[in-house]
Parts: sequence; C-alpha cells; structure tokens
Amino acid sequence: MHADRTNRFLLIVFALVLIAAGLVGALAGLGALGPVTQHGSLVSNRVGAYFGRNGDWLWPVVAVAAGVLALLALRWLTTLLFSTDRAGDLPLPGDRSAGGTTLVPAALTGAVAAEIEGYSGVRSARSRLIGDSGAPTLVIVATVEAGADLPALRRRIETGAVRHARQALEDPELPVRLDLSVTDRQAHRAA
Repeated sequence: MHADRTNRFLLIVFALVLIAAGLVGALAGLGALGPVTQHGSLVSNRVGAYFGRNGDWLWPVVAVAAGVLALLALRWLTTLLFSTDRAGDLPLPGDRSAGGTTLVPAALTGAVAAEIEGYSGVRSARSRLIGDSGAPTLVIVATVEAGADLPALRRRIETGAVRHARQALEDPELPVRLDLSVTDRQAHRAA
C-alpha cells in the first residue's frame, strides 16, 4: 500500500478511536452508563489495585506492547519519509552488445517540464516518472492561465512534449497522466 494511503487510513482509525473514547467519557459523565460511572473517578482504585496484585507479569507485558507500538510507529515514519513511487534509471532499448544505456528520469522530466512551460498560456509545469523503471508512467502537472484554450493546449502537449518523451524512451505507448489546473494570475515572462 502506498505511504499516503496508509497514512490517511491510520490517521482515520486513530481519530475514530479518539472520538469513541471521548463519546464513552461523555456518556459516562452524563450518567448514560449508570449512576456509578457518573459520580465515580476516571481511574478508580480497582485499576491501581489490579496493577499492584499482578505487577510481576503485567508490567513486562505492558513494556513489550509499548516496544511493539514503538517499532510500528518507527516503521510508519520510515515508510512516510523514504517511500517513493518514482521510477529509477530507465534502461534504453537498443543493441546491448557493447553495454547498455540508461536515462536518468530527471533529465527527461526536466526537459518535458521546460518545453511545456514555453507554451503560450502555461504558467508553470512539473513532470515526473512513476512506477517501475521498465514500464514507467509520465505524470505532467501544468498550471495554465484562465484564458488559455485547454483543448488546444492539451493537443499541443500531446503532440509536442509527450511525443518527444515517447521518442526519447523509444516507447510509443508510454502512459501519460496530464493534470491541468487553471489560475487567474497572469504569467510574467521576460521578453
């Protein structure tokens, strides 16, 4: 599962647990769970007494559970910080008898973004390659001015920058995801 989806899922579960705990506390305070819970203390002496009687085995279990939770939290943070869906170096097809040629994704994506930023009506552009390096997907995100002709701009991107990327990778079926967002701020270009 991708780190962003995992992060959202775990945060939603954590939020639901906290909401449930808050609701139980509110119901207990309002007397919905009986008069004993309404006027009783939040942590009674029964809990302390139980821990006192069973401390020999209970505290090591609590320590192990805390260690497992700490390891899970560390794994979660590691996944968030170091996971990526970006493609690695791309092997270019051709005769490999004298060696192989690889293309660094940043070279291709930088050229694609620079070409698109030169198109009329485009304020900014970013691109990246995601997925397996053997079968990547080109993702292009462009911010365009409000008055831009979106169908014409999409065609220009497909027949220009996307075609050039497919030629560079010698992959005419390279999947492309194009995201266009419109802004009302005008681009400032130096003449």
